[in-house]
Amino acid sequence: MSVRVVCACIRRGATVLVARRGPQMEHAGTWEFPGGKVEPGEDDRDALAREIAEELGCRVRVGPLAGEGTTGRIHLVGYWCEAVEEPVATEHDRLEWAEIRALGELRWAPADGPIIAAIQSAAPYSTTG
Repeated sequence: MSVRVVCACIRRGATVLVARRGPQMEHAGTWEFPGGKVEPGEDDRDALAREIAEELGCRVRVGPLAGEGTTGRIHLVGYWCEAVEEPVATEHDRLEWAEIRALGELRWAPADGPIIAAIQSAAPYSTTG
């Protein structure tokens, strides 16, 4: 049985927000799209808004599906999002705005692979948002 996890693909033009997992986290030092587990009875979008508020201290507008995939026992579902406020690293040790076309240059947490592939295949990369 897989665990349903949601993540935010927070986009600014041709970049997307990525978060580096801190030393206290599993897969420390790898990058991920921020998010977390969907609680029983919780809607994906509600779970994502809650998780981003907890992890990044900001509100997001959750948009359409960006991609999804299963790796091991994690079924990760990514949504395009817009940050309403500036994100702040509270659980991660670093946040960066990474070029979408260059995401493969980072060392990623294993579950994020299908999301990277999905958003890189979405064309074209807009420079205006």
